[in-house]
Amino acid sequence: MATVDWTADANDALTLSLVRAEEDKQVPGSEETSEEFHPTFTYPIYGEEEKIYGYQDLVIDLRFASGSLAQYLSVRYAQKLDASTTVDNVEGILKEFISPDYDTDEAAFLTRVAEDAVSFQPIGSVVHTYTRPVPNTSGSGSATREVVEHEVYHATWNDPGFREYHRRMQLFILLYIEAGSYINEDDDAWHFFVSYEKRKRQNGTKTYHFIGYSSVYKFYCFPEKHRLRLSQFVIVPPHQHQGHGSELYKTIYNYVLLNPLISELTVEDPAEAFEDLRDRNDLRMLLANENFMKEGFGNEAVSHGGGKVRKRKTRVRANPVGASSGMVKGTGKMGPPIDKAWSETFRTQLKVAGRQWQRLMEMLILRHFNPTDIQAARAYRLQVKERLYRFNFEILAQLEKEERLEKLEETFQSLRADYLRILEMIK
Repeated sequence: MATVDWTADANDALTLSLVRAEEDKQVPGSEETSEEFHPTFTYPIYGEEEKIYGYQDLVIDLRFASGSLAQYLSVRYAQKLDASTTVDNVEGILKEFISPDYDTDEAAFLTRVAEDAVSFQPIGSVVHTYTRPVPNTSGSGSATREVVEHEVYHATWNDPGFREYHRRMQLFILLYIEAGSYINEDDDAWHFFVSYEKRKRQNGTKTYHFIGYSSVYKFYCFPEKHRLRLSQFVIVPPHQHQGHGSELYKTIYNYVLLNPLISELTVEDPAEAFEDLRDRNDLRMLLANENFMKEGFGNEAVSHGGGKVRKRKTRVRANPVGASSGMVKGTGKMGPPIDKAWSETFRTQLKVAGRQWQRLMEMLILRHFNPTDIQAARAYRLQVKERLYRFNFEILAQLEKEERLEKLEETFQSLRADYLRILEMIK
């Protein structure tokens, strides 16, 4: 007789959904965000192994009203062990991490969804608006597609009702950011940027639907300014891969850029996916900066589109840095080697953190210079290795010279390959 497995995978068992009112489900494209989805992580809630013991066919149904994020929780299973001391208390554990006003009655929750859809208004002030076309799911190939408005709001604890709203949306940090944790509500230095989809019903009523958010922390910066550190950043799965993350990041960056009392934007321990998103948007920002591109690479580097370096399609990818034919002199401050004083002036003006700025400069030089230029290739390699050595000094200083040089070259080649991967994304 087969042994019954009473252990459930918490990531599979926990089913999430963003629920829209019936009237909002009739709006074109709304079906794209109504599908159920699962968390990436549940270890902050159900333990390191992400397992739940004592049930068969366990389903933890956690729903959110798509705008107000009011919550509904239902725990279902086919069978439960009798031994109460060893069975995990699924709802009891989860309720410690969600807003205490969650519903357990489905009818009451759906009524609340319908009411909140009409009454809910985003908290804070609008700092960015943008549009996206409705995904074409009909297969008709029609050229006319509805455009959807989106808005990003800036909020703090001082905005009435935001503290309660944050308690509902912060669960996504635990479920989608590795090592994510809840923040201290008593600390007034936190700022928030929250993204919404803004839809219009047939009767003209406007409704808002949560997309994601970011929390940033304000630090004092001597002598009289502050710097912002981007701490948490999440776009919920139904809205991912649609450009909303880039819009949210650009909103935060522009908020920093336009605020004379903020010196720069830093990022706290970025995940790989976010680092790619940041790199792509920072590079596009620099490529669109006509003055920077002209001074950095010369007039020939700027297209009529304004600040876009002309592509050298296969040469950078086909030839390794250090190839041995031809020499082309650079005409701008980017060199290589880069003019450090000029670079620092632009970095300060554009409020980009130091290490990120150096990486961006290295990527732009790699994108632009002729890899068959021996002198430029050598200067570039030395410039990058100098930064890598300083950044990893404590580790590299412990190695013998030959091993240290090998490790530096290995790191340089790996970094160069990653730069080329990122540059491919911004064609």
